[in-house]
Amino acid sequence: MTVSATRTAARGRKGGGRQARVHKRTAPELEINPAPPGQRGGSYKPLSDADVDTVIATALRLLDDLGMAEVPDVLMKQCLAKGAYINARGRLAFPEAMVQRIIDTAPKSFVFHGRDPTHSFELGGDRVRYGTGGAAVQTLDLDTGLYRASTLNDLYDFARVADTLTNVSWFTRCCIATDVPDIVDLDINTAFALLKGTTKPLGTAFTVAESVDPIIDMYDIALGGSDAFRAAPFCKAHISPVISPLRYGEDAVEVALACIRRGVPLNCIIAAQSGATAPATPAGFLAQSTAETLAALVMVNVFEPGHPMIFSNWPFVIDLRTGAFCGGGGEIAIMNAAAAQISNSLGLPSGVACSMSDAKAVDAQMGAEKAMTALAAGLAGGNMIYESSGMMASLLGASFEAFILDDEMLSHIYRAIRGIEVTDETLGYDAICDAVLGEGHFLGGAHTMSAMQRDYYYPKLANRDDPRTWGDSGAPDIWQRARSKAREILATHHPTYLDTAAELDIRKRYKVLLDV
Repeated sequence: MTVSATRTAARGRKGGGRQARVHKRTAPELEINPAPPGQRGGSYKPLSDADVDTVIATALRLLDDLGMAEVPDVLMKQCLAKGAYINARGRLAFPEAMVQRIIDTAPKSFVFHGRDPTHSFELGGDRVRYGTGGAAVQTLDLDTGLYRASTLNDLYDFARVADTLTNVSWFTRCCIATDVPDIVDLDINTAFALLKGTTKPLGTAFTVAESVDPIIDMYDIALGGSDAFRAAPFCKAHISPVISPLRYGEDAVEVALACIRRGVPLNCIIAAQSGATAPATPAGFLAQSTAETLAALVMVNVFEPGHPMIFSNWPFVIDLRTGAFCGGGGEIAIMNAAAAQISNSLGLPSGVACSMSDAKAVDAQMGAEKAMTALAAGLAGGNMIYESSGMMASLLGASFEAFILDDEMLSHIYRAIRGIEVTDETLGYDAICDAVLGEGHFLGGAHTMSAMQRDYYYPKLANRDDPRTWGDSGAPDIWQRARSKAREILATHHPTYLDTAAELDIRKRYKVLLDV
């Protein structure tokens, strides 16, 4: 017997054998999640503290000196009454003291409710969560692998899939039901599909102000009482009340005011584009977009001080060679991370965007772009990181397979955000001594088993087999695995979250087009 064989045999006798150790390492208790949503971010700082201060100071200067244009009359009147003024350029300007007062009094955190309270979470501080976003008009078909127009049933199916995914903390409508042509019908049916598909916190778009009351009335019915939604609002409005560069959008302001009246939290999104509607330089872009997001904050708080609002400064990048939007890349990664850093410096609940891959297929480009941008935004401490599940084709498409893969990717990212804990236990002094003076390895030891469950995430889709085993099993790629998982969820997960009487009442009152 060789020396190495003798050592292997001895170690096998002392430890109970390799098979026993492998069994112990793969036992069911390894379902413990080592890094759930809500990890603390903020370790990545693409801007120095002085740079953050300079960007914010420039943003305040823009609001005071340059000001805002195309201000709706109702907003103009309210802002002037609260301390704004018309500057020499004829634009509505906000003195720095006025803006700072609003920043100081705006809510620094609030609870984003789920209809199931286990999904509710506090938004603010340095806690990081990922969720969906987007308005894709195409869906990557599970059967053909090609894009087609998105439908209302696709939206409901995406909601059902997201309902099962650990790392999707909320579900914002990710695609547009192109088979519903009427605007109000579209808004109502979108809201209903979300309501039926998941009890996680929701986000939807109110295209026109006329959609707000019927949708919130519907949500009151679902909750079983008049004004019940206001007591625990589980859906936020995605609106863009400021249009870059530095002007208000009248329709979106009307929607915001209607939402404020009904107690709907607002996700005020600024989505300027570098070199087109904002400066091409990242610093100049951030100064302008911060000013614009502050203008949205002013809009909300002059009407309803303290109304819950997510400070969503989403830097978007275009390819300056073609003018096409670029969802993936180093620039959009660092700019959204910086936007999160700025929002956190202001102490406001923050939203940024990531994982908006330009890839059309579930391929290496998709994986690289999604992981790069999602990790940067999380490490920087964005509270709500949008677009981080399912989005493809520069936001034009959504994919069931991408939802599945993104959920696994986000487990790795949460683990990276969690970082490394240094304690007497994790330093393992005694374990090192035991291994050195004993068997000469750490396999199967108590310290290793404890770390295995606490410190490591084990993927279910990524393949870690050796090449021969992988080949013998048919050489599956991860797109195939994700497609199989998505089909399994869609075939088996049919939630019945709506009370039967409530659903019948909703269908009687509204033109509900979802046929499930």
